Amino acid sequence: MAEPPRKRRPVVAERRYSNPTKPSGKTPRGKSGRRAPVRRGNAVSRGVTGFFRLIWRAIFGTIWASILTVFLIVGLATFYYYSQLPEASALFDGRARGGVTMLDREGKVFAWRGETYGNVAPDQIAPSLRNAVVATEDKRFYSHLGVDPRGIASAIKINMAEGRGPLDGNGGSTITQQVSKLLCLGETFDPTRWKDESEYEAECRTTSLWRKIKEVPFSFAMELKYTKDEILGIYMNRSYLGGGARGFEAASERYFAKHASEVSVAESAMLAGLLKAPSYFAPTSNIERAQDRAAVVLDLMHEQDRITDAEYEKAKANPAVLSQAAQARAGGYFADWLMESGPGFLTTETTEDVTILTTFDQKVQLAAERALKKIFDEKVREGSKAEAAVVVLSADGAVRAMIGGRDTVVQGVFNRATQAKRQTGSSFKPFVYAAGLDQGMTPDSIINDGPLTINIKGGRPWSPQNYTRRYYGDVTMATALKQSLNTATIRIQEQAGRASVLRIAEEFGVGTDLPNVPSLGLGVFDSTLLEMTGAYAGIRNGGRAVRPYGVVELRIRGEDSPMIAKSGGMGQRVISQQAAANLISMMRGVIQGGTGTRAKLGERDAAGKTGTTSSYRDAWFIGFTDQFVTGVWMGYDDNTPLTGVTGGGLPAEIWQAVMTEIHEGLPMEPLGRFVGDEGSRIGDGVAPSVRGDDALSSALSAALTDMQGDSPSAPAGQPVVSGSGEPLADALSQALGQPAPQQQQTQTQGGPPRSPETTVSSTEARRGVTNAPESAQNDPLSDILRGIEGVN
Repeated sequence: MAEPPRKRRPVVAERRYSNPTKPSGKTPRGKSGRRAPVRRGNAVSRGVTGFFRLIWRAIFGTIWASILTVFLIVGLATFYYYSQLPEASALFDGRARGGVTMLDREGKVFAWRGETYGNVAPDQIAPSLRNAVVATEDKRFYSHLGVDPRGIASAIKINMAEGRGPLDGNGGSTITQQVSKLLCLGETFDPTRWKDESEYEAECRTTSLWRKIKEVPFSFAMELKYTKDEILGIYMNRSYLGGGARGFEAASERYFAKHASEVSVAESAMLAGLLKAPSYFAPTSNIERAQDRAAVVLDLMHEQDRITDAEYEKAKANPAVLSQAAQARAGGYFADWLMESGPGFLTTETTEDVTILTTFDQKVQLAAERALKKIFDEKVREGSKAEAAVVVLSADGAVRAMIGGRDTVVQGVFNRATQAKRQTGSSFKPFVYAAGLDQGMTPDSIINDGPLTINIKGGRPWSPQNYTRRYYGDVTMATALKQSLNTATIRIQEQAGRASVLRIAEEFGVGTDLPNVPSLGLGVFDSTLLEMTGAYAGIRNGGRAVRPYGVVELRIRGEDSPMIAKSGGMGQRVISQQAAANLISMMRGVIQGGTGTRAKLGERDAAGKTGTTSSYRDAWFIGFTDQFVTGVWMGYDDNTPLTGVTGGGLPAEIWQAVMTEIHEGLPMEPLGRFVGDEGSRIGDGVAPSVRGDDALSSALSAALTDMQGDSPSAPAGQPVVSGSGEPLADALSQALGQPAPQQQQTQTQGGPPRSPETTVSSTEARRGVTNAPESAQNDPLSDILRGIEGVN
């Protein structure tokens, strides 16, 4: 049976071709049923697109990898710095050297040297001072994590707008970043790497991209390690604020004489303003500039609501001013002298903070400065380069004031009072007369002032002349000194012996290695004003050497006992009290009717001596009252001769003006009391302790007691002198079983043997010169006790 024919599938043409008018809206699918990708463009365009997609994916991946790497590095660096950071308080003081604070005789601060520092805890800082620092340096300090991107971006924008590099000028650093810079990113000073501390600090302050990057993890570490107040405490203790002050405590004391916890709003603004440029805005450099900067800080504080309207108005109306001591800035020369003369390990090179109680008197210093300025303003032509120096001592050698030049507000400059060695001229003559008086001459002894020629072995004959080019014949010693006669002085020198003059001068402290030449008595050698004034103090004190001193005691801060106590003051006896009394009487005549009449102090008892070198390059006046010994020098630094100036001229007038100022309100005391500040006579005060039960110690104690209470009184204006013998010497003799020594006055005609190198010829015979050799004391006990007060 035949199968029925199959139906053929009709061929539908429209399935081959899409209907353009009726899109199906379906995407063709592959064998798996997925939608087949729509391929646009040709193979080239698809290849380029794929390539860039690959690049982007690589870059994107690299960026993420870099970010993750940076975070990892910063995290590791932060952890490293965190582990190295000590307690916050250990970072407050970063100085390699200590500072020196000097107190005057009343215990008030008057000078600082080195970098002074005062540790202060964050909670001991006045709130207004903390607010001023935050307002000025980092207003978002309490909200950021150590780095402020907004601040950095703003600083870069400002720098570039002003034509600077992005990192030049404003840095945008937070307080935390500034602390990291102060800490030098944890690096300590290494002398093998840096030449000195200045080079070390300069590198720490260098602003570079790499150091800015390193500041970031260090700042994060500090934010993790410390509280905000601790970070602020480090910043406020380590910051340099000008004037040698490190930290806000030292700056508060330096400028306002108060602690950082006590400063006012106006003072806080001025202190915070110093952070921008400490030396430039320091109020001791320019108070008006410092006040202008403080006004800017006040505006910032007010804008940020850190002070009230009332506080703002009050501070604006009453800007901060310096303390009295900071304004005066007195004692620069004195402070420099102490730093130079003291031991380096406790002054210029100290690694500890040192406090020195000194002999300095600010009132005397300022009075002396006023007097000096007045004379130069009134008596010296404008534009003159002439200089002057002044030293004021108490009678015991305590330096009360020192002026080393006309510019008195100084630090670290040439000090003409201590560093300038100048020819002494006639101011040396009292030591020649001291030698004669100590050998038995008296003020009434006759000496010839006539032509004199000294033949010098191997050299030309030398003939001194008087200033007036006249000779006065036979004169008394008192007249010779009063009129400063040269030929008479040289005769006394040659008769007393140059060796004796040299010994006396050197023991009084005039200098060392003085020349043994005929012109010695006319002051042909150099000395400093401080040395000469100290030597005159020895005359004032009855013939006992006086060593000028400025230190009463020196302490390491925090220590109970001083490292150094008083060094100086009364020394050994050089000439007898009788000789000193006569010399003072003769020097009194210099002021009353001699070459120094311009130095008269009215009714006040005073004595002194003028001095002028032969070439008029130096002019001196040195003298004393009961209270003070003052020396004045005047001249040019380049040794140009002075025009019309002698020691009895401007130097005497300066001396008179200074002494008038510093004696204001002091009683009229006569000369003749031979100790110093206490105003007591020689032997008064506390006697040296002598212990033991033997006869010698008992005799010593009795003699010293006798010297304290039973000394004969002196008439007004005359020194106390011993009678037939010193009490101590008598007591010693009795204890040793020897007769008491008696003073001998042996008058001889002529003088001691002359040196074979010189001979003296004169048209006049010498008359009336009395020489009394000193009593010989050759026993060992006398030599040992020679330095005790009262032993000749």
